[in-house]
Amino acid sequence: MKRVITAVILIPIVIVALFKAPLWLFSLLVFAVAALATHEYLGIAKAQGFQPMVAACYFFLTLSFAVFEIIGRLLSTMRSDAALGGFIAMLFFAGLPAITLLSPLIFLLLGLRRDPLSQALPSAAASYLLLPYVAFTLGVLVVLQPVANGALYLLFLMLLVWCGDIAAYYVGRAMGKHKLAPRISPGKTWEGAAGSVVGAVVLGVLLFHYLGPIASAFARVHLLSVGAGIPAAVAPWLFPHTPVWFVVLFAVCVNVAAQLGDLVESALKRGAGVKDSGALLPGHGGVLDRIDALLFALPVGLIFYVAGMAKYFALSS
Repeated sequence: MKRVITAVILIPIVIVALFKAPLWLFSLLVFAVAALATHEYLGIAKAQGFQPMVAACYFFLTLSFAVFEIIGRLLSTMRSDAALGGFIAMLFFAGLPAITLLSPLIFLLLGLRRDPLSQALPSAAASYLLLPYVAFTLGVLVVLQPVANGALYLLFLMLLVWCGDIAAYYVGRAMGKHKLAPRISPGKTWEGAAGSVVGAVVLGVLLFHYLGPIASAFARVHLLSVGAGIPAAVAPWLFPHTPVWFVVLFAVCVNVAAQLGDLVESALKRGAGVKDSGALLPGHGGVLDRIDALLFALPVGLIFYVAGMAKYFALSS
């Protein structure tokens, strides 16, 4: 019951923040989630015997989100630009070199203070891993939320992750016989994993088939601005049709990434000898327990957006 109540409270908050929060507030909210996940990640690292550089981790986390905020503000000025995907790729994948190149060197230098010195390298590595695992992945939210209909795209991606998780649970309970990764997560089965993929594909096809009406419905309740001077009733006819094969590929890749993210966090917890990453969310464990699948799914979503999905969320002229 606690699990259901927590979900009922959190999901509307996530949707409202995604669609209505100004960029500065949305960035702050995502940063808060990242900071909580960082706290839990560092706790897991310490439980495994590492000595992460806590202050430096939070410093680079903050610096990363400052960069994402700048990228988001630049992208918020672009509307229905054919080069939007390429611009995002340039800013995101080439806009973080100072952090990605300098942070590991700084972590290694800080590792010189570790005693024994055999902790220098593993502690520096565990500290740096936080950035691509938590900071850069959650930063995708800040990058895509301000682009045209980016909030709707992110909602679709989240729904695919949530649907896959639910399908895996119920199909696994009903039909699961063959263990997927017994050493990491004994409860997961191949049948559940297959059901998760099928559930995500079915939902993905439905979501993209009704993309226009869904956007229109969100516009009518003032959660989405479908376009300046374009009536909500007309908006459904202005979204380009997304090829079914592209939707299926998108749903499969997002789902597989989400399942891998779940397995990775399970492995981290099992290695640390803990059941949950935290106890902040009643019935759900910690923040990292709730976003583990999303952490792997978001980069996949960014790649697909850059690779062409952006044009299917832009209104036709």
